[in-house]
Amino acid sequence: LDWWQADRYCEQHFAQLLLEPQDSERGSFSKLLQSHHIRGSVWLKERDSVLHKTKRRRGHTVPVLVFRDKTDTKYVKVLSDFPALPAVTACAHLQWDTRSQEIATIFSYAVPAFINEFQLRGFVDEEGFVRFALIVHGHHSPYLPVFRADGQWHHFCVTWQQDNGTWAIYADGKRRAAASGLCSVGPCAPQAISGQGTFIIGQDQDSLGGTFRAKESFSGNITDLHIWHKVLSTEHIEKVRSCWVVEQDLVFGWSSNALEVESTIQAVALQLLCPGPVEECRVLEVGSSGFSYASCLQPLPFICHYSKDAYWQLKRAQLESSHSLASRVNTLAVRTVIPDSVFTSGVQDMNLSVALDALDILASVLREGEVPVLEPSDLLAVLQLLKQVSDLEIQEGDELEMLEQLGQYYMEVAELILEEQNTGTWSLISQVIRGPMAVVELCDRMVSLLVPLLTTERTKITIQHGNIGLHRVTVKNMWFGYGSLQRCLSSSAVAQDTAAPDGGQKYLGTSVGTAVISATLLSDQQEISTAVRYRLQHRAQVPRAGNFPVFSLLLLHVSPDAGGMWSTAGCSVAKSLPDSTACFCNHTTNFAILLQVYEMEQRTTKEEFTLQTLTFIGCGVSFCALMVTFILFLVVGVPKSERTTVHKNLILALAAGEALLMVSELAKPNQVLCFMVTAFLHLFFMAAFSWMLVEGLLLWSKVVAVNMSEGRRMKFYYVTGWGLPVLIVGVTLASSFNKYVAANHCWLNVQTNVIWAFVGPVLLILAVNSLVLLRVVTVTVASARRRSKMLTPNSSLESQIGTQLWATAKPVLVLLPVLGLTWLCGLLVHLSIVWAYVFIVLNSLQ
Repeated sequence: LDWWQADRYCEQHFAQLLLEPQDSERGSFSKLLQSHHIRGSVWLKERDSVLHKTKRRRGHTVPVLVFRDKTDTKYVKVLSDFPALPAVTACAHLQWDTRSQEIATIFSYAVPAFINEFQLRGFVDEEGFVRFALIVHGHHSPYLPVFRADGQWHHFCVTWQQDNGTWAIYADGKRRAAASGLCSVGPCAPQAISGQGTFIIGQDQDSLGGTFRAKESFSGNITDLHIWHKVLSTEHIEKVRSCWVVEQDLVFGWSSNALEVESTIQAVALQLLCPGPVEECRVLEVGSSGFSYASCLQPLPFICHYSKDAYWQLKRAQLESSHSLASRVNTLAVRTVIPDSVFTSGVQDMNLSVALDALDILASVLREGEVPVLEPSDLLAVLQLLKQVSDLEIQEGDELEMLEQLGQYYMEVAELILEEQNTGTWSLISQVIRGPMAVVELCDRMVSLLVPLLTTERTKITIQHGNIGLHRVTVKNMWFGYGSLQRCLSSSAVAQDTAAPDGGQKYLGTSVGTAVISATLLSDQQEISTAVRYRLQHRAQVPRAGNFPVFSLLLLHVSPDAGGMWSTAGCSVAKSLPDSTACFCNHTTNFAILLQVYEMEQRTTKEEFTLQTLTFIGCGVSFCALMVTFILFLVVGVPKSERTTVHKNLILALAAGEALLMVSELAKPNQVLCFMVTAFLHLFFMAAFSWMLVEGLLLWSKVVAVNMSEGRRMKFYYVTGWGLPVLIVGVTLASSFNKYVAANHCWLNVQTNVIWAFVGPVLLILAVNSLVLLRVVTVTVASARRRSKMLTPNSSLESQIGTQLWATAKPVLVLLPVLGLTWLCGLLVHLSIVWAYVFIVLNSLQ
């Protein structure tokens, strides 16, 4: 199977894909596989469960139309009937002829009443960008840059809708231009694009279907043109760019049979490389016992791994089973819905209707109490079926009523297997399924299938059965009634004794105190990490004499293998009342994002918490040290000099920046405050680097003679240290006011490249300071060598080498932090989380 199927197969059989063996085990393991005649590569799961992701592109063979040179004869006519289009999207892959500078018509659509009904034109500007303009009913959008004229293949989409004349141009998956008002007023409004017209590729029609002019013709290659009578969403445009066809509302799909091609136009078959995020996965090379990576879509052998205890529990459950539930459900379904053995059943690729029937029958059998107490094998079989359903892929065109009904049945089955009479059964499979947290995890996965139920008209879903339910808008909440989860949790997990202050024992009964146990924040159907404040209702506790209830907020990190883990990381109790608790959960920024120039993959809660803690402690220690140093400069009577003045200014700038960084996340909920914090962070950290540059210039003035008086030098240093940062921040704010702040942090925006207003000058300063360091080290080493020869001319070679090494190491160790060169690690943060830790530690010590 491919890696994804293999991983799913093992998971559905209550095992996991074989983990990467330790070095000591590798040889014997390889021999074991060879003894079972397994050769070549075998899928593995990496121990940190992170895939080795590479940017891979998917091959897609398509007919390409080659328009050589600008001409008045070459054209291609689309042989499709076009309806009236109140909304339209047109997408294609395009290779622009870079030799041509004149305006070119990519396509034109004409109707008898209006020749320029719908057109897309473009040209190459002086800066080497291809600019597009959209024409509707003869009304022209401005020419705007969409991609570079680099001779490469680019994907574009243009959209327009009658309401408000809203239009947009996308290139290579990103929206490059958008506005409203294109033909939304005047004689053409509010008209749809007329139907029954003539669609020509590569030429501008000056009469219906003809009268072409060479200077307005297209020169280049085009393929994969598709037209829809609706505005595609960003997600659909990304799908189309990756060469997936969105069938719904498609007016014209790319096909040689639907085109009338002028005889001199060449049509060639080309394997187009479509971007598609496909990972590479870990494999063990059985013969050589080495590790490597292979495309995850490649079918390879695999091994499912069980712990011994889980394996024997599964076998026992299988041997002692009467198969009453399986036989009852399968008889009613007239097909095998629940297999007799969880070891031998294959991975079922279910569609929506099969899944709906299976859950319907299973729910009715459980509901009617025909199988009063579930056997261990029954419970495992039900969980296996729930796993298969949660792995469904919802297809476009699936009926939404069926999907909603599937959610209802899923919640009902989840509740029925958590009934009190099944408590003992859960304990009998405790090694296989560590507890009912597995049900929580499955329900959480199920919610993602319900995305199509949310539309602009229907913004909320609530599905509930008995004590279990889910609610989904922007925030996805899931609740399990107090008793549902409590009775099936093992007693060891919910009770603990601790020593009381008086030396006796205090017994704490830990129970699930609120119904909501899972909440996820979503944006564009993707989980996002941001600060949230919410209130949880819980059962009112009546304090007995001398006893007062204590509420603490615990986050559940669901892991079916571990049975769920409770943690307080990232959350705090804002206010506690007898019947409710107000909570604040936050994933804060850290030092590492200051020089981060790429969007990062979402980090885990543990990683975020570690980075946050390191940053806060590091900045706190650093701030205290800087303040103590500054006070010492003032108190102990250090003589005034250029160097102490420069040091004081560097200390002030760094201390202000680090103090702001520590409190920056508190400003995130307030947009105006967050903007101000970002601007001041930018200013103070820019000032810190400017004073690091001044430190470098001061050092250089000591190494190389500079003909400038000390007074003039200090004026120049102040202009550089404070004037330059004010100028940079001012220009950035003036040019990028609306896209200055990042979405998730009070810091500069990575997506709009505003981050380079900080990173660019920083890199320049670090480059200058690197040269300064090199020069200073060279001079210091040469001086040390001369001094060594003068003072100890007869010393041994080892002694001389040691002296020179120390002469090299000392200025490097002292000057690296002073000149800010430790910040270079920040550019490596996107490569690995390790660099983030290194970066934070080094700059906390600066």
